[in-house]
Amino acid sequence: MKSRVKRFSEVGIEDVEMVGGKNASLGEMYNQLIPKGVNVPNGFATTAAAFWEYLKENKIQASLKSLLSQLDRTNYSNLEHIGDQARAMILSGKLSNSFIEEIRMAYNELCTGGICAVAVRSSATAEDLPDASFAGQHDTFLNIRGEKSLLEAIQKCFASLFTNRAIKYREDKGFLHHTIAISVGVQLMVRADKGCSGVGFTIEPESGFNNVILLSGVWGLGENIVQGTVNPDEFYVFKPSLSQNKYPIIQKKMGDKKLTMIYSDTLENPSTVNIKTLSRKQKKYILSDEEIIILAKWTQRIEDHYQKPMDIEWAKDGISNALFITQARPETVHQKRNKNIYTEYKLLEKGKVLCKGNAIGTKICVGKARLLKSSKNIDKLDPNTIIVTDTITPDWDPLLKQVRGIITNKGGRTSHAAIVSRELGVPAIVGCENATQTIKDGDIITISCGQGKKGYVYLGESKFEMKEFDFSTIKMPMTEAKMILADPENAFQLSFYPNNGVGLLRMEFIITHIVKVHPMALIHFKKIDDVTVKKEIEKITFAYPEKEDYFIDKLSQGIATIAAAFYPKEVILRLSDFKTNEYANLMGGKDFEPKEGNPMLGFRGASRYYHPLYKEGFALECKAIKRVREIMGFTNIKVMVPFCRTVEEGKKVIAIMEDNGLKRGENALEIYVMIEIPSNVILAQEFAQIFDGFSIGSNDLTQFTLGVDRDSELMGTLFDENDEAVMKMIEMAIKSAQKTNTKIGLCGQAPSDFPEFAAFLIKTGINSISFNPDALIQGISNMYKAEKTQDQNIIVS
Repeated sequence: MKSRVKRFSEVGIEDVEMVGGKNASLGEMYNQLIPKGVNVPNGFATTAAAFWEYLKENKIQASLKSLLSQLDRTNYSNLEHIGDQARAMILSGKLSNSFIEEIRMAYNELCTGGICAVAVRSSATAEDLPDASFAGQHDTFLNIRGEKSLLEAIQKCFASLFTNRAIKYREDKGFLHHTIAISVGVQLMVRADKGCSGVGFTIEPESGFNNVILLSGVWGLGENIVQGTVNPDEFYVFKPSLSQNKYPIIQKKMGDKKLTMIYSDTLENPSTVNIKTLSRKQKKYILSDEEIIILAKWTQRIEDHYQKPMDIEWAKDGISNALFITQARPETVHQKRNKNIYTEYKLLEKGKVLCKGNAIGTKICVGKARLLKSSKNIDKLDPNTIIVTDTITPDWDPLLKQVRGIITNKGGRTSHAAIVSRELGVPAIVGCENATQTIKDGDIITISCGQGKKGYVYLGESKFEMKEFDFSTIKMPMTEAKMILADPENAFQLSFYPNNGVGLLRMEFIITHIVKVHPMALIHFKKIDDVTVKKEIEKITFAYPEKEDYFIDKLSQGIATIAAAFYPKEVILRLSDFKTNEYANLMGGKDFEPKEGNPMLGFRGASRYYHPLYKEGFALECKAIKRVREIMGFTNIKVMVPFCRTVEEGKKVIAIMEDNGLKRGENALEIYVMIEIPSNVILAQEFAQIFDGFSIGSNDLTQFTLGVDRDSELMGTLFDENDEAVMKMIEMAIKSAQKTNTKIGLCGQAPSDFPEFAAFLIKTGINSISFNPDALIQGISNMYKAEKTQDQNIIVS
């Protein structure tokens, strides 16, 4: 008889049939990656042969096969009964004395002769495959101590081959029940109950963008993150910066981490329990930057070894402070996806916002809300149902394929609900916190996951449209087609669109939606008069002893996320271009902004950067950009100065940027200027002497050429980018740029709306045209056709 137990040192990835996918991967990492510096807890695994022997010795096989043949494979009405019976059959058996002895020897060896705590995990022989993760289908038992408890846990793992969810999953995936065995992994328990734990993906799990690593985690044992019981901390790490030894953490998001799962140290009661997390720990990241980088490097080594995107579990021992990788499996969703095919969902109308959370997927759907407390008290679901509940555990899995959408109060992007919804292609919004309070049973609601990483639930049926693109069929023009972006939340998904980079990154959106506070209010916090505003600023900046660091950190993360999404393509970042009334709307802004009769023509753009009223705030902008370019390594960022009225003003801005560490030409820094005022056009050749490139802002240039307030409804009919005067101004700017060999682009809607406008720009010799994402495909088409027409005209002539 072959050995029924294998040490991790004795197995590798080729042994899936012997020890299942999970244990084969653990053995592979233990043998191949520990020498490369990756910590993996030691352990052993029972074999598939031991499982088959157990069924045979207890005369269970034939009865199991007969029982499963009675399964209602249409409605699965008797699934619960069949599952109960199957598990009871397996639990009624007995482990052989020889098998028990092998387990005892391996356990004593692992514990070096004493009693130690172990994790006991099920590992099926059809698990963790590239097209079937079996995530959460079988059982795991934590904090198992002593031989008696270990043997009981192994038997329970055998029985978990027939959980209701596992039976249904195999039916859905086409696996034959009688061909799959359970191996049981026994692994030294990391004292994460006194530390922290979590999961990681070596790609961005929503979009499949492969240049980032997502790590998320909670205090205590990792079951809380898998089950979605709490909202975790999240860290996004940029792989190229990681490999270049630059600062690679491009986003840090703090979760509430309200509960901490711990386990008892008593031999008699090896259980786990959730306790309330201390307030000070809720307001602290679970990992230091150094630890995030260590874990990211390990996950990168794991991906490099397996040569595919991976889904990883990690833990930190709170006693030794050592980090460990406890599991690794192939990522299953995006490996199957054709990244050239993209379906765009666009919301055409919005009802009342009921709640919001983490968007899983990019779909929009409408359905009837069904508020549920448990998966057990469901009579019938129909394809129109949207489940609304506190959290979703693996017990829910057989039901989820029957529903249109999922909404939960708890959970992050790496929770079980998120993983399963991605695999099923069902839109979900997790971590809403109050969904079960704001949504009523029977409400018709709209789930929108098509607006970036934030998902929204609207009351009523909102109209939306779907467009499918095959990016592989789109023909790119010779003239560069770039994007206009503002929201970092959409960046990873939008990076898959055909593009030559970002021609305009609007900083204002990041400041408004992510930073939220006026920079001068952070620098001169004591000067704020409004007590309520001061309290709100204190609340959101609690993690920053120096409040200015909050502005630099949040702004740099927003910029870095977009720079990462399009790396190494250029991203042209426009410095802040709020008007005074818009700056005043920022938190604390009213105390630092003058009141103007016509803000559109007032204290905006370049004139602010060297003025005493904002000079210190501009310094924070520069520090954020310097951090992104030099510390994080995003030299693909170029900087653009808006609303620069005179050449002398341009020189002042360049000088103050240099004073703040942004020297033109140093570290390949290029500084562009917006062409949006007639003076920019008239003196374009002079501006070209101090700037590296131009970008025509067609909206403002039209406004100031025609003297029409673009925000005025009364004057709307006179605002026309196709006006002859505007066209002449654009032509003059392009011709001047050509004389000085200066790059020049245009940002605006007209080239996508009007093919003749695109043709005019192409014929005049523009270097690039930038579009909003929803206009990009049409814009590219207009550009390509214009170039083809121009080529044909040249041939004919």
